[in-house]
Amino acid sequence: MQRLLAIAWLTWKAALRFKLFLVIAALLVLAVVGLPLIIKDDGTARGFTQILLTYTLSAITALLGLSTLWLSCGTLARDIEECQMQVVATKPIARWQIWLGKWIGLMSLNAALLALSGACVYGLLEWRADKLPPAEQKILREQVLVARGAAKEAGNDGEIDAETERILQARLKNSPVTTTDLPEVRRQIREQVKADFQLVPPGYSREWLIDLGFAKNFLRDQPLQLRVKFNSANKSSSGTFAGLWQVGVPETGKYWRSEPMSLAPDTFHEFQIPPDLFDKNGVLTIMFVNPNDTSLLFPLEDGLEVLYPEGGFALNFARGLGIIFCWMALLAALGLAAASFLSFPVAAFFSLAVLVIGLSSGTLADAVSNGTIGVGNEEAGVAGHSVADTVLIPMFKGMLVVINLSGNFSPIDALSTGRSIPWSELGAAFGQIVLLLGGSISAAGMVLFSRRELATAQGNQ
Repeated sequence: MQRLLAIAWLTWKAALRFKLFLVIAALLVLAVVGLPLIIKDDGTARGFTQILLTYTLSAITALLGLSTLWLSCGTLARDIEECQMQVVATKPIARWQIWLGKWIGLMSLNAALLALSGACVYGLLEWRADKLPPAEQKILREQVLVARGAAKEAGNDGEIDAETERILQARLKNSPVTTTDLPEVRRQIREQVKADFQLVPPGYSREWLIDLGFAKNFLRDQPLQLRVKFNSANKSSSGTFAGLWQVGVPETGKYWRSEPMSLAPDTFHEFQIPPDLFDKNGVLTIMFVNPNDTSLLFPLEDGLEVLYPEGGFALNFARGLGIIFCWMALLAALGLAAASFLSFPVAAFFSLAVLVIGLSSGTLADAVSNGTIGVGNEEAGVAGHSVADTVLIPMFKGMLVVINLSGNFSPIDALSTGRSIPWSELGAAFGQIVLLLGGSISAAGMVLFSRRELATAQGNQ
């Protein structure tokens, strides 16, 4: 451990000597303080949160991520190219200890910078919150600066898949489809079936059964919030649509009915409902009646959620920073692994290329969903195909599996909407990002560094 800490201290000394730590710290503080001054919020709790949490934390993550990649590539590659590593390697210390010591040094730098910027965000958030109007302060304290759990309707994937397969087989009997076009036809049928589960026609109602699970045991006498979102193919003259809500079961006498609400499409709405409307099993029955002359579509993914209080904001904020710290650990391992066998410019380029691929998961997911990288004719319902599909689509699937191990966590979105980040999510982030992905990359980096010939490093390109 003493050897690891010695290498970590050398990493700190290099960062301080070149004033890199001070420059990054200044940039982070400037991002936290400067963004709210440059971008004015609209005076509402939502606008205030968008500026102070979403934008500042996103800027901190981007700055810290890029600086981590740059420093991790430079701290090892430069030491090798400038022949400093050759001196260290002659000491009684293993190559893997040098590599791991540098990673520990980088992560201690990140911990200090993340703690500094996080404290600035939290302090500025509390200070600026007192300047909001009293009504908006109430919304901020009840819906944003909290940690709320969420409950959704049980998934309908099984029913959707079964109905999709039934319709597909019936269609194939009447009009055969080529093997190449079959995935696209199945996808189109599934989207149509899925729409039937989401659509509420004019004059009809839609019912959700939300199981609160274990949370029902501590939600007695606690008001809940509904978070709803819908889409409409047609526009209304007022820009909004009427909606009637009923929560609870009338037969039991425990229910609540809303007054007609005017709701805008394509946006999230939150409103409070009375406590204790769920049954003894913790199931909350929610019904929406559509009195409009057009159909409304509630997406299965985020059309309706029940939000309930689960904890305080300070600890939730710390857990969110913990997930960001896990991302930095992965980037530090990636940069050091690249510098283990590449020169500094090439290692930096390679690391940034991998990062760009990771941020392109949406494009990869679209290609996998369509089953092709080719461009088809959507109006004619014809899918495009490429000879490279047989190689690229399986490769994209594998890349998505790896990317999703680190990308399925969204602490910034959760914090800005008052969502709870449970300890289990932080633990999963540590296990998947740091131990699994970061550990695999670190092991490869240590092996490559151990096998690298340092005496001829300057001649290697």
